[in-house]
Amino acid sequence: MTIEAGSGNVFADLGLEQPEELTYKANIIMEIQKAIKVRGITQTKAAEICGTDQPTLSKILRGNITLATTDRLFTWLVRLGYIVKITIEPSVTSGNVQICTCR
Repeated sequence: MTIEAGSGNVFADLGLEQPEELTYKANIIMEIQKAIKVRGITQTKAAEICGTDQPTLSKILRGNITLATTDRLFTWLVRLGYIVKITIEPSVTSGNVQICTCR
């Protein structure tokens, strides 16, 4: 038996396309699951709050990540009481001047 170290991204390790996008979608979905649990509501009630149907919500919560866009998932989080903030920062500097940081 051989053990191979993972890359840190299970989607990349599985050879799936756009593994970074799948990772952040999975993280958003985990927050949606957490919000539903904390609020103590059923999937049916959560789907109503999110503006979708329960079967679709269930499929997404069970891992069918491709059924929802990132925008849709963010909308669900907002409807479940989250504040969504997107921070954009450069990862490099240009000479002595840092490239614009937007928050």
